[in-house]
Amino acid sequence: MTDLNKLGLAEARDLLRKGETTSVELTQSCLTAIDAAGALNAFVHKTPELAMERAKAADERLKGDDAPAMCGLPIGIKDLFCTKGVDSQAGSRILEGFKPEYESTVSQNLIDNGAVMLGKLNMDEFAMGSSNETSVYGNAVSPWRRGNDDAELTPGGSSGGSASAVAADLCLAATGTDTGGSIRQPAAFTGTVGIKPTYGRCSRWGVVAFASSLDQAGPMTKSVRDAAIMLEAMCGHDVKDSTSADLAVPNFEAMLTGDIKGKKIGIPKEYRMDGMPGEIEQLWADGTAMLKAAGAEIVDISLPHTKYALPAYYVIAPAEASSNLARYDGVRYGHRATLEAGDGITEMYEKTRAEGFGHEVQRRVMIGTYVLSAGFYDAYYNRARRVRTLIKKDFEDVFAAGVDAILTPATPSAAFGLGEMTDADPVQMYLNDVFTVTVNLAGLPGISVPAGLDAQGLPLGLQLIGKPWEEGDLLNTAYALEAAAGFVAKPGKWW
Repeated sequence: MTDLNKLGLAEARDLLRKGETTSVELTQSCLTAIDAAGALNAFVHKTPELAMERAKAADERLKGDDAPAMCGLPIGIKDLFCTKGVDSQAGSRILEGFKPEYESTVSQNLIDNGAVMLGKLNMDEFAMGSSNETSVYGNAVSPWRRGNDDAELTPGGSSGGSASAVAADLCLAATGTDTGGSIRQPAAFTGTVGIKPTYGRCSRWGVVAFASSLDQAGPMTKSVRDAAIMLEAMCGHDVKDSTSADLAVPNFEAMLTGDIKGKKIGIPKEYRMDGMPGEIEQLWADGTAMLKAAGAEIVDISLPHTKYALPAYYVIAPAEASSNLARYDGVRYGHRATLEAGDGITEMYEKTRAEGFGHEVQRRVMIGTYVLSAGFYDAYYNRARRVRTLIKKDFEDVFAAGVDAILTPATPSAAFGLGEMTDADPVQMYLNDVFTVTVNLAGLPGISVPAGLDAQGLPLGLQLIGKPWEEGDLLNTAYALEAAAGFVAKPGKWW
C-alpha cells in the first residue's frame, strides 16, 4: 500500500491489527515524506535509526494480543519535550547541543504505548510566539497556500512544526504544547485537530517550562478520533509533577458517540470582537447551526471579564517565563559565550543570554522581570492574578448554569504570510491569542476543529471549550461538529 503516511492514527491502527501493513512500512513511508519536505522546515532533528528500531519492536509487540492503541504508529515530538539522547533545544540557541539524559513523562508514556518517534519538530523559541518565526532553526512553513499565490504562510505557533508536519502528512500525529493557544491556533491555521486538555491532565515533567501555571501538553492530529486515541496515551498521574491530577484516564475513544442531543452549547457575546472578519463571523454562525441541527440547545452566555484576558495573560506568562528562564546561564548546560580576559561571572551571564536568547524571548523576560519588580508587583502581577480568578469564575458560573460546552472561533483570521506581522507592533501578533488565552487562564480543556475554508482556500477552525476533566464529553461534541462540518480539504503539494 502506498502513501501510508497519509493515514490517520485510527486507520493505521486498524490496518496494523489486521496485518495489512507493518509499523516498519508506516515508519518508512513517513521518513520518505520527511526527507522530501525540507521546504517546510517542520522536522529539525530527525531520528530515522531510532524510529526504525522502535518500529521493529512495535511489530514484534503487535504479534501479541495486548498491544496498546498507539503501538507502531509514527509520530513527531515537539522540540519542547525532553527526549533521552536526542537534541532538545526548545527552538533556542541557548540549549544548543543539549541532549537530556531523561525522557519527558508524556513522551515516555507514548513510548510505553508503542508509538514511534520520527524526530523533533520546529517551534517558536521557548514556545513564545504565534507564527513559528522566533525559532533558532528558522521559520516553519505551512503546507497551505492562498489560491495561486506563492507566498509562504505561517503554520501558526508555537507548535508550528507539529501543525505543518501533520497537515502535510509527514507523520500520523504530533505532540504540541499550549500556553495561550499554541496547539489550537496552529491547528486552526492548518486544517488539523488540536486539543489542550485540562491543566494537570498531562504531566509537565520533562517539558521545557515557559509559564508553569499555563503550560499543558496535548495531541495534534488529523481527526477528532485520532485526538481521543493519542490523548489517552499521553495522560496519566505523575508523581514527578506536583500539578498532575491523580485521576483515572477514561477511554476517550469509547466516548465518541456523536450524540449531543440535549447538550447545552453556550455562545459568549464577548467573543464578538470589533473588526472581526465576516468569514469568521459566518463560520461561527454556521458551526452554531450545525450543533443545533445535531440536537444541541444553543444558549447565549456572558463571560464579562474576557476583555481583560489578553492583558492579564501578557503579564502572568512573561512573569513566569522570566523566573523559569533564569536557569539558562551558560554554567551547567547549553550554550556558553566566549569570554575575554577579565570577564567575570556577571559578564558570562550577560553575554551568554544576549547570544542565546532571541529578541522575542528577551522582550518577554524583560516584561516579566519588570512586572515582578518591587515597585510594580502589586500594580501588575497581583492585579493580573486577581483578574485571572475573575475569568475562571465567569466560566464556573456558566457551567454551573447547565452549559456543557462553549463554541467560539479559534482564531481572528486565517493564516497570514510569514513576515507580514513580525515588523509590526508586537501587540498585533499577541492579538492572535484573543480567543484562546482565556482557556489557559481558567485551566479548562479546549479543542480546535477545522470547519471551513476562507475565500482564498485557507482553513478556518472553531473552538469548543469544555468543563474541567470532561475531555471525553468535549471530544464527543467536537466529533459531532467534525461530522457536520465535513472538512476534508488538504493542501495542494508544492514542496
